[in-house]
Amino acid sequence: MKSINSPFRYAGGKFYARKLILEHIINHNYYIEPFCGGASIFFAKDKVTDNWLNDVDDELINTLIVIRDHPNELISLLKRRNCEISRIPTELVQNVEIGEVMPALKELHTFFKNEYMPQNDLERALKWYYLNRTSYSGIMNRQNMYWGYGDKYSMQPKNWGANILRTSEKLQDVRLTSLDFEEVIDQAPDGAFLFIDPPYFNADQDKFYQHFFSRNDHYRLLKCLKNNKSRLNIFITYDNVEEVRDLYSWAKEMYDKEWNYCIQRTDDQKEKTDKKGKRYKGKELFILNYLS
Repeated sequence: MKSINSPFRYAGGKFYARKLILEHIINHNYYIEPFCGGASIFFAKDKVTDNWLNDVDDELINTLIVIRDHPNELISLLKRRNCEISRIPTELVQNVEIGEVMPALKELHTFFKNEYMPQNDLERALKWYYLNRTSYSGIMNRQNMYWGYGDKYSMQPKNWGANILRTSEKLQDVRLTSLDFEEVIDQAPDGAFLFIDPPYFNADQDKFYQHFFSRNDHYRLLKCLKNNKSRLNIFITYDNVEEVRDLYSWAKEMYDKEWNYCIQRTDDQKEKTDKKGKRYKGKELFILNYLS
């Protein structure tokens, strides 16, 4: 299936690095992401025979499962006519036509963040998807989850349905799990290709994600990868710091990579202005246990 964009906004995602990463991916029949997040690389690359996306964030994985298995139900729940069914106050959407998708509104974002209590997996996906599409830079840590939508720079609600449907098509027959990364890596079949994109080694990543990745987790990952390096093809992306270089000195290839990216601050929390985010430069290490 052709390349598509990730269905989500995701802090630390590889959307802007996709082209650089794809240049180093070798032929494979089994593809695995133990830290899938927004899964930008899976959605950007050609789909192979077997695919496995995993993330410890079970709300993210639940949303992917609902998109894969029940896309039309999720799209229906996002529409104005079903607000009462899903217990969304109609006064928040009173200016929306019955058949239209709920608008991106700061008031709705606040409601989903602070008040909405899902009753089933479909409603969990509804809440997660709406907040992800309307939160600043897709940050899903509740403490740092702020309204961040702008018509000029964000995917508009009228396009959410098509986004869900094309995502669902690519997710068909894809294994989706919420396991610890060690279990995924150890279960990977011989010869599988693993794209490993863990949280940065040196970063305040607890501000962005629901699940904290400790220094001990980084060492667990290192040990697990070393134990499996002779039977798997492994591509790791990490922050470009000396500690990581030393820890992965056993790799066959290591590249310094840079790319431009933009954090979309579409609604400034202090100035209350609607503007495009600043451009930054991503700097990472690409670490490979194979020759590309």
